[in-house]
Amino acid sequence: MEGVSTSSLPALPALPAVPAAGRPDVAARLRDALLGASFTADGLLELLGAPAYAALARSETVPALRATRGDSPLEVLVRLFLLQQPVPHARVEGVLPVDACLESGWLVRVGGPSGDELAATVDVRPYGGPGGEDWFIVSDLGCAVGGAGGIGSKDEGVVLGVGGASTTLAGITVRTPVSAALDLGTGSGIQALHAAQHATRVCATDLNPRALHITALTLALSGAPAADLREGSLFEPVHGDETYDLIVSNPPFVISPGARLTYRDGGMAGDDLCRSLVQGAGERLNEGGFAQFLANWQHVEGEDWQDRLRSWVPRGCDAWIVQREVQDVTQYAELWLRDAGDHRGDPAEYQALYDAWLDEFEARKVKAVGFGWITLRRTGSAVPSVTVEEWPHPVEQPLGETVRAHFGRLDYLRAHDDAALLEEHFKLAAEIVQEQVGLPGAEDPEHVVLRQNRGMRRATKVDTVGAGFAGVCDGSLSAGRILDAIAQLVGEDPVLLRDRTPAQIRLLVEQGFLEPA
Repeated sequence: MEGVSTSSLPALPALPAVPAAGRPDVAARLRDALLGASFTADGLLELLGAPAYAALARSETVPALRATRGDSPLEVLVRLFLLQQPVPHARVEGVLPVDACLESGWLVRVGGPSGDELAATVDVRPYGGPGGEDWFIVSDLGCAVGGAGGIGSKDEGVVLGVGGASTTLAGITVRTPVSAALDLGTGSGIQALHAAQHATRVCATDLNPRALHITALTLALSGAPAADLREGSLFEPVHGDETYDLIVSNPPFVISPGARLTYRDGGMAGDDLCRSLVQGAGERLNEGGFAQFLANWQHVEGEDWQDRLRSWVPRGCDAWIVQREVQDVTQYAELWLRDAGDHRGDPAEYQALYDAWLDEFEARKVKAVGFGWITLRRTGSAVPSVTVEEWPHPVEQPLGETVRAHFGRLDYLRAHDDAALLEEHFKLAAEIVQEQVGLPGAEDPEHVVLRQNRGMRRATKVDTVGAGFAGVCDGSLSAGRILDAIAQLVGEDPVLLRDRTPAQIRLLVEQGFLEPA
């Protein structure tokens, strides 16, 4: 697949003009100028300081404005591209290739052709890649950072920059070298940018043609290879029998009474868009390939939410679904009304919109909405594994390697029945601690907890046999021999102990507490 040229990009909707996507020469010169002025994630943190830098992520610009009152090249660029402040032509001229930026549309003159101040046409936000790369995410004005302040425009085609959902998906994605990756609903292109580092070819799709245009700018300004950009909804732009090793999507998952903002409202009823995305991914994955999504799902009265999600999993795929958060319908409606800035408008209109959201939920018998991660892996197993769990606790990002290892452990456990498991040698995973919980002065603890300090940071209760078993797993003895020794120590029948313990060993292996030696 080849990257698109300007001529192959669809016509843009009626939003402010954005820079030309077919000028890689200008993008390269602009990139060099930005790097030369230390307009990077590290450079911003050093200039602004941690409080002002963190405030930007909340859409609060006053601290950054106060920190950029000087004339240094970096201060000029922050005011121009992040804070959208007009800057005198003379101050920009020594920092950027002004003529080229004006010609290609990165900058415009304020007040017409004779204006002596310049303004940016798009947000450009420095973004640090996982390997220390200096990247730049392009988005519409006022949309580089998220937060409770709402977006910069209510136009349905607006393109946002990097938000918490974007970085969450990037962090959980499995980053092994692959031949082909697909980014569905690319937005500003952050997932395609990450994928370009470990995929031979990247296809990025979006229903919004403006998003495809901005993705091309993000890739060019970040020095990444061009992607194959295609317009269309969900899997519509995927041709014939095309398959991929990696599919990622941060889709417009918001469950709303009507589509208004393309980047967040999918236009389907309830959680049908997320369901369709998940169900359609199976046939587009190569054997062993991963599909990873962020999603919302409905908690419907009289229905188990876990059963609802299990029904989404396509045939032939293992699945790991993690619910990270649940909001009741009032919290959920308020969150997304504020996201669109509706709380700052006419109170009567806000109330009508709020009512419409609650009417929709009431009609569908929805009592709450869950948010989380869905990972599929194409497998040849006759009996795929589907894990659906709730885990609202802190985790350690990036989690891509943790996700990959989870599915590797499933393969291992499928290949070992209980007898084979007892012949195996195990090691306690790194940075596992044991906690004993009980009343002060009690001779024995009420229960023992094993806790991880890495990855998912799980905690699991074990009985005294499980705690003793895990404590001596150093790879030197087989599981069966360890259990025989424990049986002798506690005066239990070794045959009975061998019969009842493999289930506990399987759980400890599946959750990553024990590793095959």
